Amino acid sequence: MIETTIKQWHALVDAKDPKALDDLLAENVVFHSPVVHTPQQGKAITRTYLMAALYTLNNEHFRYEREILDGHNAMLEFTTELDGIKLNGVDIIHCDAEGRIDDFKVMVRPLKAVNKIHEMMGAMLEKLK
Repeated sequence: MIETTIKQWHALVDAKDPKALDDLLAENVVFHSPVVHTPQQGKAITRTYLMAALYTLNNEHFRYEREILDGHNAMLEFTTELDGIKLNGVDIIHCDAEGRIDDFKVMVRPLKAVNKIHEMMGAMLEKLK
């Protein structure tokens, strides 16, 4: 099940196509940000956060290094660079029975990178409002 969802996710990331999120996200999706304390619930807010991430993190340095797929779960490890700061992170994704993403968690290291993401994502979220 998760294989098809992750194939669609990779296509979306490669194309930088936020419109594809509409079909990929479940209505009740929950997004866990590395910089926001509370989980963000619902398709609209998750779409906004993921769009901001596509525009902020998905630069010429971004690449997925490896992935683990099991049942309805996936963990995708990524690397990128923002303003000279190298970062490493994981996307932890769960899909429902229809193959739509219903839980998306992002974890990032090191702290310097988390702070840079907070700064850059905040600016991008303001632009998307």
